[in-house]
Amino acid sequence: MEEFKITQLYDLSHTAAAEYLQAYRYPWEALDGLEAFILRLQTTLGDDYSEVCAGVYVHKTAKIAPTAYLGAPCIIGANTEVRHCAFVRGAALVGEGCVVGNSAELKNCILFDGVEVPHYNYVGDSILGYKAHMGAGAVTSNIKSDRTPVFIKCGGEKIPTGRKKVGAMLGDFVEVGCNSVLNPGTVIGRRTSVYPLSSLRGVYPADCIIKGGVVVPRK
Repeated sequence: MEEFKITQLYDLSHTAAAEYLQAYRYPWEALDGLEAFILRLQTTLGDDYSEVCAGVYVHKTAKIAPTAYLGAPCIIGANTEVRHCAFVRGAALVGEGCVVGNSAELKNCILFDGVEVPHYNYVGDSILGYKAHMGAGAVTSNIKSDRTPVFIKCGGEKIPTGRKKVGAMLGDFVEVGCNSVLNPGTVIGRRTSVYPLSSLRGVYPADCIIKGGVVVPRK
């Protein structure tokens, strides 16, 4: 599990949550306190941010479509675009230069700088690393059908998260193909690409291509 630690998955210089995340070993451990952290972070924001409504802070260079919904608490970073009918339910920290696209939905998540979820994506109880990208219709599934607690499955080991809702942890530069489903507790290492129409569960190493459930190292 060494390569799935926060320090291995993410370059923390690309998020306002760096100090918060440094307190944890694995990214899913940070989900419980995320809402409280965002509320604390809001008190430290400078004049470049405006509180557009209670508990919702938006950088003055961000572009927010009039049809988008921003729920509290959330922070939208500099030069980020939130498009038509995006639904930010709350407890969302969206970094700089991100795209939250049409009909995308965010909930209890961190988007590092440069993340793109541009078309019909659901990101819940998840952390997406620097410049991670989810193709159209790709979603994180954050709750099991039987509503039992989520485990991180690595080989024959099952690591308890203590949570019933855990989505996906994507390392920096991860590419997820269109209409893929990342099942509860999926962790993907840096620079790995996922083919369209994939259904993933468990942990996947860095620098690989995942096609039809087969993991192939990049050449």
